[in-house]
Amino acid sequence: MSIPILKNLPLLFFLILPVWSSTSSSTHESFLQCFSSHLQHSNSSLELVFTKNSSAYSSILNFTIRNLRFVNSSKPQFIITPFHESHVQAAVICSKKYDMQVRIRSGGHDYEGLSYVSDVVPFIIIDLVNLRSISIDIENKSAWVDSGAILGELYYKIAEKSKVYGFPAGSCPTVGVGGHFSGGGFGTIFRKYGLAADNVLDAKIVDVNGRLLNRTSMGEDLFWAIRGGGGSSFGVILSWQIRLVPVPPVVTTFNVQKTLEQGATEHFQKWQTVANKLHEDLFLHVVAGVANADSNGRKTIQLSFTCLFLGPVEKLLALMQDSFPELAVERNNCTEMSWIESVLYYAGFSTTDPLEVLLDRSPLTDVFMKAKSDYVQKPISNTGLEGLWQRLMEKEQSVLILSPFGGKMSQISDSETPFPHRFGNLYQIQYTITWDDDKETQEHLRWMRRLYAYMAPYVSKSPREAYLNYRDLDLGENNKNKNTSYAQASTWGLKYFKNNFKRLVHVKTLIDPGNFFKNEQSIPVLPS
Repeated sequence: MSIPILKNLPLLFFLILPVWSSTSSSTHESFLQCFSSHLQHSNSSLELVFTKNSSAYSSILNFTIRNLRFVNSSKPQFIITPFHESHVQAAVICSKKYDMQVRIRSGGHDYEGLSYVSDVVPFIIIDLVNLRSISIDIENKSAWVDSGAILGELYYKIAEKSKVYGFPAGSCPTVGVGGHFSGGGFGTIFRKYGLAADNVLDAKIVDVNGRLLNRTSMGEDLFWAIRGGGGSSFGVILSWQIRLVPVPPVVTTFNVQKTLEQGATEHFQKWQTVANKLHEDLFLHVVAGVANADSNGRKTIQLSFTCLFLGPVEKLLALMQDSFPELAVERNNCTEMSWIESVLYYAGFSTTDPLEVLLDRSPLTDVFMKAKSDYVQKPISNTGLEGLWQRLMEKEQSVLILSPFGGKMSQISDSETPFPHRFGNLYQIQYTITWDDDKETQEHLRWMRRLYAYMAPYVSKSPREAYLNYRDLDLGENNKNKNTSYAQASTWGLKYFKNNFKRLVHVKTLIDPGNFFKNEQSIPVLPS
């Protein structure tokens, strides 16, 4: 099966080499010559390579950086923005030949900047922003989507073709498909259908030797590894074939908010015991943050209980009355809408906004931020929650997002894909803190680490699990200029992948024995 990459453009491209300074090293010049020699030529003129002296270099580099912590980090020698699979093949072949590390960026929602920052130089970025074709096949309930597309574009394209199909991926529309799918990818309907990675049928990847592989030619081991094990350890994933899932014509949402003074802790205690047992059509997550308790500016904790139900309001109200009557959800709390309107709702847009807002690739926020993750397997005690609320009150820009598991997630084996966080988890926690001034960075990082340390008794243990797509270098890093041992990498690898880590290392050793595709938390190789 072929990939639908920019069908209306010629398959051959001409490389315009930007002006680079006379002080550029011979290696850089040789790399550019190598890259040019591996391209096929025509009369089309598309600029593919940007050096530090290119006028567009900074704007391209910064366009999809979502975390200001990394704006002033080390810069790549080149940014390559391929329009065709052959451009990616050329970039990989020449980078390997001239020992230039590769970073692969599909969207920029990268909590530690590993897709565009490197402490090992020289390095290049392969930015997939121009590989964003989407082909929807409603008849076969599938689609091909390029890694450089964003989730908003995918949802928009599905809605163009059908009102009764969707896809179980994330709620933020500017997230890039490539990183999201390869790390797992969950959203508001994952209790019904599993992760994005659970619904991948095929993929196209350029391996370390520049070969273009699909599921058949890459083999089932590598196909297993890239569906939750992180794509950048194994090659450059160009596109994905995905299974579309049915959604009803009408879905229902509500958002019920409770402060501590309104019994938020008691409601949360009940939520902890029922959220993962609710009907799989019902997703009820909690967002915790600091709010004003009164007009005098006194602060409190507010919990937002936000729901997406795959069905009409009457059925939702019956389920809530049966499972969680304490929340006292009423008809006037609820809004019926289409599934694509629920995408707008969870993305923070008005459901009356035009769907075209989902196509906007510009950052929703430009902030400094740090995040961490945990998995909760037993309800947190009142004592634990009281200490948690106290710590959140110290930072008004701190937010917790608590997402319930259960449903389909409890029915899929931990080893079905590299994503192991399945049966036995009540919910996942994402901790986030944002700030506006770089001078405050260390203060906020210390606060986040103290919060994380406080939560240790209340979350998963041996290992303390973490979600790869909420990348956290505090968990451990690889060696910068030499290979990292299995034991050293296990400090972070077991947290992300549990027992699947060993198989990922085996696949990595087979597919990339020289460890060319590497970063601070890439899968290591076994000694030869």
